[in-house]
Amino acid sequence: GFFVLERVVPPAHLQMMREECDRFVAEMDAEFSAEGVGRKGINAKGRYFIGKRYKDSRLAEFIFSDLMADVCRATLGENAYLFYEQFVVKGPEKGGKFSWHQDSGYVHPIPHSPYLTCWVTLDDVTEENGTVYLLPYSRAGGRRLVSHSTNPETNDKEGYFGTDPGDPIILPAGSLAVFSSLVFHRSGANTTPRWRRVYLPQYSVEPLQKEDGSLI
Repeated sequence: GFFVLERVVPPAHLQMMREECDRFVAEMDAEFSAEGVGRKGINAKGRYFIGKRYKDSRLAEFIFSDLMADVCRATLGENAYLFYEQFVVKGPEKGGKFSWHQDSGYVHPIPHSPYLTCWVTLDDVTEENGTVYLLPYSRAGGRRLVSHSTNPETNDKEGYFGTDPGDPIILPAGSLAVFSSLVFHRSGANTTPRWRRVYLPQYSVEPLQKEDGSLI
C-alpha cells in the first residue's frame, strides 16, 4: 500500500516549500494570538494542518511538477486530479501524536475511489521528531475502508485500535512516502528541539464530489 522515494525533490522546490510553510505557520500563530485560543479544530499551537493554500503561494510549482506527474502516472494512470494539499507541522517539543486513521476516513460517507497521498519531507524525519508510521495491508486486515470515530480531546479521526505499531518512515529531507488513502497511518510526538515539517499533496483518479455535484 505504500513506497518511498529518497532525496527526489529538487533543492529549489524544497526551499520554496519550507519558506511557504514557515509563512503559513506564522499566520496561524497570529490567528491564535488574536483570538486568544490555543486550538481551532484539529489545529493546536505547535501542531498544524494548513490546507488549501496553493493558490495563495508558489506551491503549484511543486504540485504540478514533472516529479509529481511521474508519481501520479505510476500509481493512478494517465489522468490525475489534485484533490487536496496541506502542510502538516509539529513544533519543537510540542507537536503531539496523531491517531491511527485512513485518509479516506475523513471523506466518508461521500462515495469515492481511493486516492493518493504524497508525504513530502521538508526536514529529516525520525521517530524522535514525530514521523509517520504506516500499517501494511497484510497486517491491517485488508484494504477496505473501516468506520472511524472522533477523539473528543483532539478531534482526530480514529479507525485502528490494534497493537501493531506500524512501520516508521525514516527519511531525509526532500523525500516522499507515497501511500493509498486506505493505508492506516499515525504519527508520534516531536520530542526534539527542531521543527518537523511535511507537505502533503493528494491526487485522485477523478474529481471528488459531494452529492450535489460540488467539489469536496
